[in-house]
Amino acid sequence: MDATGLVTSAAGLIAGLGKLPEPEAQPKMIVVSGLPGTGKSYFSRRLAERTGYPIVESDALRKKLFSPPTYSAEESARLFRTIHQLIEELLGRGISVILDATNLTERHRERLYYIAAKHRARLIMVRTHAPPEVVRERLHRRTNERSQEDNSDADWEIYRRMSATVEKIRHHHFVVDTSQDITPALERVVREANR
Repeated sequence: MDATGLVTSAAGLIAGLGKLPEPEAQPKMIVVSGLPGTGKSYFSRRLAERTGYPIVESDALRKKLFSPPTYSAEESARLFRTIHQLIEELLGRGISVILDATNLTERHRERLYYIAAKHRARLIMVRTHAPPEVVRERLHRRTNERSQEDNSDADWEIYRRMSATVEKIRHHHFVVDTSQDITPALERVVREANR
């Protein structure tokens, strides 16, 4: 545990992920990226229901590691070092995983490409998006009616600020418009994980 009494060991964090699937010869790492309010966490939860893979959610993990979170650059760097270590531990055991995090730049995604290659994991990239007016409404609702499943503190101003940093994913990826029915996209990603 750290100074705040929060569980920070890899074993403690893995235990917090719940029941893990059986190890596989070639585990999968599904990375769900996108701006706040674009439905990353919702898509990740639906994907976990279909695959049984645990979700490493950056917003939830931040709140486990830091109480209260400050969202400083130093805090984010520590958070993502922990996320990368956790994913490496899981893939090293042959456990497939879903990562739910913004990952808006190639500089941040490069580490994920490296981890997948190092563990011979099949990397499946997913980018979620939605029209800005839909995102704005979602973030407004989040501020006024917080769901228990929602761990993000991002608001419309943060969305607008982060929009300027988005870089194209250079790896093959699926694009999901979460303002539409996500079922077809979900099916495509599940088929890719199962092939």
